[in-house]
Amino acid sequence: MAPADPAAATTVGVLAALTDGYPANFAARLWNGGTWQPSTGPTPFTVVLKHPGAVRAMFWPFDRVGLGEAYIFDDFDIDGDIFAFTGWLRHIVRMAEGRSLWAKLRLLRALRRLPNRKNPRDASKAGRPTEGDHSTAKDREAISYTYDLPGEFYRLFLDKNLQYTCGYFASADEHQDIAQERKLDYVCRKLRLKPGEKYVDFGCGWGGLVIHAAKHYGVHATGVTLAGEQAKWCERAVDEAGVRDRVKIVYADYRDFRAPGEYDKASSVGMGEHIGVKNLPVFFAKVFECLRPGGAYLHHSITLRPLTPYPRWTAFARKYVFPNGELQTVLRVQESAALAGFEIRDVENLREHYVLTLENWVRKLEANREAVLKVVGEVTYRIFRIYMAGATLGFRYGTYGLNQVLASKPADGAAGMPLTRADWYN
Repeated sequence: MAPADPAAATTVGVLAALTDGYPANFAARLWNGGTWQPSTGPTPFTVVLKHPGAVRAMFWPFDRVGLGEAYIFDDFDIDGDIFAFTGWLRHIVRMAEGRSLWAKLRLLRALRRLPNRKNPRDASKAGRPTEGDHSTAKDREAISYTYDLPGEFYRLFLDKNLQYTCGYFASADEHQDIAQERKLDYVCRKLRLKPGEKYVDFGCGWGGLVIHAAKHYGVHATGVTLAGEQAKWCERAVDEAGVRDRVKIVYADYRDFRAPGEYDKASSVGMGEHIGVKNLPVFFAKVFECLRPGGAYLHHSITLRPLTPYPRWTAFARKYVFPNGELQTVLRVQESAALAGFEIRDVENLREHYVLTLENWVRKLEANREAVLKVVGEVTYRIFRIYMAGATLGFRYGTYGLNQVLASKPADGAAGMPLTRADWYN
């Protein structure tokens, strides 16, 4: 392609420099109708540049949210395989770390020759980062921002039980409905739920786990949530499942939940990311308080690899998806549990399952794009598409883990658990 104008020529030069050494292929479609690709062969994705300043909007300044904002506000689009696109971004970041100062300056000069233009940004679509302030008020605000989107939106990419957490797959091609139901059952089996026991799930989402536990394990279950829309959805789901006599939903912050010694078993599945490092001991102390001696607790959460900074793309998710979200290492999780009085009984990492989970979510979101646009609009569709695709990299390469930590509240030294894990799998 012979670029028809100076901005096109500069754009192609920037893309060529960024793509140097990239082992695959892709295409770029320019605003003037021209196209460019670094090599011959199939192109898994196409970067669609909407105006002459699009590449500058994507990569300058190369901050932690700029590229994501350029995508969600339509400076560029991504046609094709978004997972191939995020692989290309990973290559760019890795190459940038090894560039000489002179090479970086040349790239900067080229970017600054492009028009300093961006499509309008809708500030109302951005979350409100609260810089680690996990007060009750700030947590309520952040949880509402994340989970009070219409339940119908989440239904368009989650499984039938609305599990917004990692599934448990028997094979890579298994349907997510099956994998998520297996996850629900795996949590119940790890806790060894028994008929008549009292069970509490902190951060109960849309109620799938407490309903499953009541229906299939005969427990009396309590779901605790801080999201108002989720609480309303849960109440309807409990009635539809016919388990009103065995399930109750409590709309409250975990710090305000009062039930000392009332429960035999407890869990939190995907809530740990919202608690914050500072409040993790507070949370474990609350769970410990709620359990009877001999009780068990399962903590299922995304964790950050020790001594690892947050990946570059995480800032976008923390601004637009999970304001006030904060990951801990599995070491910090176990330490906080132990300080509260728990004995750690088992630790398992399911991070490969989160890769499969995210891939399923993105593919279903894309397949239901037109329906999603009717419910939440283009910007929210793009936010979730790119954040989930980017997060997949973290789990694929081990920056993130998905850990299940099983702990017990000993009764005079007795953990109340069998000698082996055989009953989890039989």
